[in-house]
Amino acid sequence: MSSGTEAPAARSRVPRPRADALRNRERIVAAAREMFVEHGPDVPLDEIARRAVIGNATLYRHFPDRKDLIHDVVLSVLSRVAERAEEAVLDVAEERGDAFGALRRFVHEAADERIGALCPMLSEGFDKNHADLLAGSERLEMAVEDLMGRARKAGRLRADVAVGDLMVALSQLTRPLPGSACVNFDQFVHRHLQLFLDGLEAPARSELPGSAATLEDLRRPQ
Repeated sequence: MSSGTEAPAARSRVPRPRADALRNRERIVAAAREMFVEHGPDVPLDEIARRAVIGNATLYRHFPDRKDLIHDVVLSVLSRVAERAEEAVLDVAEERGDAFGALRRFVHEAADERIGALCPMLSEGFDKNHADLLAGSERLEMAVEDLMGRARKAGRLRADVAVGDLMVALSQLTRPLPGSACVNFDQFVHRHLQLFLDGLEAPARSELPGSAATLEDLRRPQ
């Protein structure tokens, strides 16, 4: 007979998801990320299931609501980009490269993670203030602030730019032009990001109008 102290522990156990269920969820999120980039957040869920090579029932079992899927895709992109920024900071801290070179590499890696696809997904009805999304955004912001601070301290990053300037450029330069066929658009992304990065490097070649954009500026209602 079990003692009274064991019952609460037994009741508190939560079954762990099976490995195949976790893999399916990851495949769905990865496929959705690709298709949201290609076709926007309104792409049919059946097409996402087909891209993930799973049945429709499996997708709806994991994500009964489209907003749940968009939430997980946004969180996944934030997490992956934050990891890239943290890796760049670590490289600089351990002297495996110069700070501006690490910043340059991070920007191109963030573009490959399709961070520019986030903005179209943050539509009306999407909870931008969900706790885990706020935590993911803060993690990314702190890592990028650290990376830019190191480049600035090394005298390689101009002093009149902030993390908001960088994130705006990443968002705008990694999204296809509206109404364009966007054939092989990727070939232009890294070219234009490189032009932007050349403008960030110190010494500055011009004086920027206005003030540096922070992430608080970007969050403030217009």
